[in-house]
Amino acid sequence: MGSPERLFRRQRTLHEILGGGLVADVILWRQKNVTTGILLVTLAVWVVFEKSGYTLLSLVSSVLLLLFVILFLWAKAAAILNRPAPPLPELHLSEEMVNEAAAVIRTRLNALLLVSQDISLGKDSRLFFKVAAYLLLIYFVGGLTDFLTLGYTSLVIVLTIPALYERYEDYVDKYVMMGYRKLLQLYVKLDEEYVNRFQHLVLEKKKKLS
Repeated sequence: MGSPERLFRRQRTLHEILGGGLVADVILWRQKNVTTGILLVTLAVWVVFEKSGYTLLSLVSSVLLLLFVILFLWAKAAAILNRPAPPLPELHLSEEMVNEAAAVIRTRLNALLLVSQDISLGKDSRLFFKVAAYLLLIYFVGGLTDFLTLGYTSLVIVLTIPALYERYEDYVDKYVMMGYRKLLQLYVKLDEEYVNRFQHLVLEKKKKLS
């Protein structure tokens, strides 16, 4: 028997499509401890934000304040007791790192501005409707939930749906392709029965008018 037909006629595995590295391993639960840890940590963060009334800015500032207080007291105590200072890594951004980051940001921003210009000038109607649909979807989803809940839900989906699909991809691909073929048959049937009939009527009316 030949290999089963895959969605989008893909030849590569899902792991290869996702990059084949650590990120793909985490998403597909090849690193179960890491994936479980990410889900648990993000769940804890979500619960803290939702139940405590903290905002992201207030939580970050509180954590930084606590960290700086601990390091400051540690350094002072080490100086008094003649002990080594806190082992901190060297905090320094090289000029090369800054230039690389600036180049990446500039490229992305220029691409975004070029797309925005094409849409504004009406050069790409298909792109306009696609962007408009995405913005309407974001507006609709944003009205139903807050950014934190949306982020956590998106992470859960990313860490569950691909893994479930990889596990049952033979069944999913089989039934999705069956459904696609039935929809295609229905489209052909409707096209033959209604669209062609309508076009025929239009042509007849044009002939009568002429």
